Amino acid sequence: GFQTQAVLIDARGHLLGRLASIIAKTLLKGQRVTVVRCEEINISGSFYRNKLKYLDFMRKRCNTNPNKGPYHLRAPSKILWRVIRGMVPHKTNRGKEALFLFRGFEGIPAPYDKMKRHVIPSALKIQRMKPTRKYCRLGRLSHEVGWKYQSVIATLEEKRKVRSQKFYTAKKRSMKIDATAKKVLLDTD
Repeated sequence: GFQTQAVLIDARGHLLGRLASIIAKTLLKGQRVTVVRCEEINISGSFYRNKLKYLDFMRKRCNTNPNKGPYHLRAPSKILWRVIRGMVPHKTNRGKEALFLFRGFEGIPAPYDKMKRHVIPSALKIQRMKPTRKYCRLGRLSHEVGWKYQSVIATLEEKRKVRSQKFYTAKKRSMKIDATAKKVLLDTD
């Protein structure tokens, strides 16, 4: 259902087009959507084929003044944004407002690392593709075509995973103590 708070999606292991189509439909309904870990999105087809397609896209530019576009965005979150833009009537007011409701991030930045993240089962690679089929990661593709922050995001993600592991072990310990306390209370009754 509709929520005033943004839906937080962890994009790891999702297929680009399927994820984008579901997000586009959700945005057009007026729901805010935030996507984290955009660099972990998968694209069907081999890496080499996808790189050739992106390089072909990068060749397309305005002959008289390249500043007039098309703009070749390199960051994974921006590539996802552009795919979503293609699925939204972005030249109308309704489409513009829908696109304002979208936020995309590489990695999981500060406020979102402590929030519950969702997945979209119908867009997962493991659900939709045969295990023998070739695929590539959006982060690697972005890195190869000029995104400069792959190593920065990797180190930040390592630090975040260490912090979350520490939190999870503490949580498990407290849950175990709670369970034993409940058991003792039930036994005394």
